[in-house]
Amino acid sequence: MAASDKKEKSFHSGYAVLLGRPNVGKSTLMNALLEEKLAIVTPRPQTTRQQILGILNGDDFQAVLLDTPGVLIPKYLLQEKMIKSVKRAIQDADVIIMLTEASRPIEAEQIVLDLIKQFQIPKILAINKIDTSPKEQLLPAIAANEALNCFKSIVPISALERDGIDSLISELRDTLPVGESFYPPDLLSNEPERFFVGELIREKIFLQFRDEVPYATAVHVESFKEEEGKKTVIEAVITVERDSQKAILIGKGGQALKKVGTAARQSIEQFLQRPVFLKLIVRVRSKWRKNARVLRQLGYE
Repeated sequence: MAASDKKEKSFHSGYAVLLGRPNVGKSTLMNALLEEKLAIVTPRPQTTRQQILGILNGDDFQAVLLDTPGVLIPKYLLQEKMIKSVKRAIQDADVIIMLTEASRPIEAEQIVLDLIKQFQIPKILAINKIDTSPKEQLLPAIAANEALNCFKSIVPISALERDGIDSLISELRDTLPVGESFYPPDLLSNEPERFFVGELIREKIFLQFRDEVPYATAVHVESFKEEEGKKTVIEAVITVERDSQKAILIGKGGQALKKVGTAARQSIEQFLQRPVFLKLIVRVRSKWRKNARVLRQLGYE
């Protein structure tokens, strides 16, 4: 066949929002799709608080991925803002990728289903964690979700093991509209480095502490100084709501905070690919999660 007779392959591009209940694996999926750790991941629900943008490039497509906070019924102002950010992300999206698990009944996903049904855009369902879900639950879960007539396609995956990821990427590519790239092909995200630095610090807090402390904590990078041939000097403030939480974060003789700082510095250096000097400060701001002014100052808008 002559080259002139070949049909030129079209390029697809668009925004795809990752959506689901807390702790269903959205951030793990984001990282699996990009083959890079962009979103922080912990075993705790509600780790993700803000929309994170990642750029997935293929030979004939570009998918701008939007990782979002878990969908829940908000209990305070911060969570209300998190849900608003989810809705804004859907409004900007060309495709919805909803995550669930084979072991989760349809009724448990109703809050997410009610949300996505408000938007007339293509929807892909990714049934995650097939590596840990009983195999006999997968086919009934697929059948139950097909009966909803809500999804263009259903793809079983394990984001953690990268099982089924290629199939999901292929389905996503075919679902995106025809169009040109939004970003240069070598760009992974449009977020600044200091945003990811703050997220990495917050990840270490979630991994080290239990109960309410991680959820009552915000991290704000106040200073980020780079000098040629020297360490990047970073100063970050950890905000908590009570003096008792501050005492737990600092620990006896400052050992708990030092442990957080060491773990965070190592991850930050790996992310930035350069040596870092990290200084952490803990401050108390009473009920900051319910204070609109403080939430704006901390970047939750």
